[in-house]
Amino acid sequence: MQVNDLVNLAKKYRREIFEKFLETKQGHPGSIFSMMDIAVSLYYGGFLRFDKSNKKFLDKILISKGHATSALYPILRDFGVISKNEWNKWGKSSSQLRIFGNTSIPGIDITSGSLGHCIGAGAGMAISYKNSNQDKKVYVVISEGELYEGSTWEALLFAKHRELANLTVIIDINSLIILGNTSDCLNLDPIKQKISGLGVETYEVDGHDINQLINTLQITDDSKKFTCILANTVKGKGSSIMENKKNWHYWNPMNKNEISITRKELK
Repeated sequence: MQVNDLVNLAKKYRREIFEKFLETKQGHPGSIFSMMDIAVSLYYGGFLRFDKSNKKFLDKILISKGHATSALYPILRDFGVISKNEWNKWGKSSSQLRIFGNTSIPGIDITSGSLGHCIGAGAGMAISYKNSNQDKKVYVVISEGELYEGSTWEALLFAKHRELANLTVIIDINSLIILGNTSDCLNLDPIKQKISGLGVETYEVDGHDINQLINTLQITDDSKKFTCILANTVKGKGSSIMENKKNWHYWNPMNKNEISITRKELK
């Protein structure tokens, strides 16, 4: 697909997820909307290789910020991994889909939501594939809030020590956590210097620029070293009601006018 097609596809997925929020009356739109362009780039940029005959991805993607895992559901539906029936039932009747992803859902590679675990889990997978000579990549998407977790830094150190070239960490930096601005709660800057200071090959991109994302993912894919991408994003991207507002970490009731405005903006 062309980059413009992927930009429109990301908008489509935000629209579809928004309608599911209205039906389920729960979810985490700020975090999902901020990482949607990252997800589209990974799946449609060809980085997650797909076995069409078995409807299965050969590479792994771990969404460490588990509250945003449902960003993957409409993508997995379009690949035929999640059935259209399950997608349609979600929010209306009993469905295998959940707000937090888990391994009972087709295409979801880890049960997550307890923050700070997935780089370690991804490193374990990457070592296993490396030791068994399996040609598989592992991508881990974390929030910058997970840099508050000591386990995150331990895993980064370990992955660098083992130089896991088949592991790429993507940090969704939208500068907000539940409590507010990360710069106010516990300042993390300069993130790039801190991670690159560990010896990790680190890149910084606009997390809503799909062309930048794909080009950088290609660089990390070709690298012989453990790599990390810092993706600067906007929490609640695409909705003026939600953008850069900490309270939209969670779903909030919306009136008819707010729903109408959001639908128009997500077109």
